[in-house]
Amino acid sequence: MPRSRHSALFALITVAALALTGCADPAEPGAGTAKNGVKKGDTPTTDVVSSVRKVDAVAELLPEDVRKAGTLRIAAATGSPPGAFYEEDGTTLAGADIDFADAAAKVLGVELKREVASFEAILPALGSGKYDLGTGNFGVTDERRKTIDFVTYINDGQGFAVREDSPLKEITDLTDLCGLNVSTGAGTTFEVALQENLPRCAEKGKKPYEVKTYADPAAVWLSLKQKRTDVNMSTINGLRYAVTQQEGLRFLNEYKRLDVGFAFKKGSPLTPAFQAAVNELKKDGTYDRILEKWGTTESAIEKSQISPPELKGPEPK
Repeated sequence: MPRSRHSALFALITVAALALTGCADPAEPGAGTAKNGVKKGDTPTTDVVSSVRKVDAVAELLPEDVRKAGTLRIAAATGSPPGAFYEEDGTTLAGADIDFADAAAKVLGVELKREVASFEAILPALGSGKYDLGTGNFGVTDERRKTIDFVTYINDGQGFAVREDSPLKEITDLTDLCGLNVSTGAGTTFEVALQENLPRCAEKGKKPYEVKTYADPAAVWLSLKQKRTDVNMSTINGLRYAVTQQEGLRFLNEYKRLDVGFAFKKGSPLTPAFQAAVNELKKDGTYDRILEKWGTTESAIEKSQISPPELKGPEPK
């Protein structure tokens, strides 16, 4: 993979939709290599979408009005590599979520009208009909399934990252966080899990942990690097990717796996078509090429499902 043409892309990829100043250490030439062979400071540039062709049998699963219109409105949450982020020009989107959505759309023969939206705003907007579908590394949970339908395309989940000098070795139960400051994204499954388990620290006679939530993914990493928080709880893939791009951080461990999917309004007639499109991408090899591009081959699923039950995590101690 050639070096990125953008000298400042390192900071951009690792922490935000727009470049931060003073948040990330500049990449050193030749330092660190991710699973996909991309060095620190580089962004994957392999084209894995343009060769995808429309599959008529799959496209026929779309509602007639969608086939005639030829477009779908999609909301995308950004700022969390390798899922979705802006390139340095501030307008071009890249990431695994972007590639998967674009590839599925090509199989279906439709054009995506993409709008960037905040993570916490997308699911409610689907219910109101503002968008037809959304992406944002949305984990499939039983609570979300009450109002949202999902079409799965990867398996990701929850994990932790810390500074390299942290004494933490592993988090196997959320009470291991008692007494610490924990950073995470606003409106995420991580925030929900942390808040739900917060009383357990007092039950064990321990000082509660403090949850610090941020709408801007950049602020999560900044709080950790500036020692305002002790540990970051986020997506497994996002954490693994970030620590290969930033100095002074390390991935701690996985905590809970979750299926991740395209999000739709409950009862959307689009889900069978998108499920078939994902499975078509698996069949023609595009699926594996996208995972390899973004270094997330461990997140492969055997087949796409519509709103499967939530994968259960470790039992509380």
